[in-house]
Amino acid sequence: MKSVLKFLPAATLAAGLAVSAVPAIAQQAPAQPKAAAAPAQPKASPAAIAAAREILQIKNANAMYTGAVPGLVEKTKIALIQQNLNYQKDLTEVAQIVAQQLNGRQNEIGEGMAQIYASEFTEQELKDLVTFYRSPLGKKLIDAEPRAIGLSMAFMNSWAQNFSETVMGAFRAEMRKRGKEI
Repeated sequence: MKSVLKFLPAATLAAGLAVSAVPAIAQQAPAQPKAAAAPAQPKASPAAIAAAREILQIKNANAMYTGAVPGLVEKTKIALIQQNLNYQKDLTEVAQIVAQQLNGRQNEIGEGMAQIYASEFTEQELKDLVTFYRSPLGKKLIDAEPRAIGLSMAFMNSWAQNFSETVMGAFRAEMRKRGKEI
């Protein structure tokens, strides 16, 4: 998959959404009103939204949320089974039904992302971005950036590990000055 978003697989998004949503769902009283999803974004022009959708399509953004529905259904099922061990068989069967009923709802994520892009960039900026992403350099960015991001993250992790030893050494030295070994 050639995408900047390849480091954010659908399972990661689904797990992240599920981790934050399942405890609330499991604890929610049936009569409790449904909470608002996300703050409303300012309305953008249809052309801006179309350009935002095109950018997301070029960047293969849907790979981030393709598995969101089944992932959230599975996480919810697991949480409910943990609280209702006697209903394991039923909850497993119901999970399949719920997954089928809600199939396709992950597309709401893409629409929301397009709205956000369209509210963060002007219509002309979005069109310029489409032109850029379709250019040789834009295509190279889409192809090479995931590797660059991965290598950068690996470097940051390595740096942090090495630097934490420096920080620990500084703590020990300062504590020794106070006559205390740690």
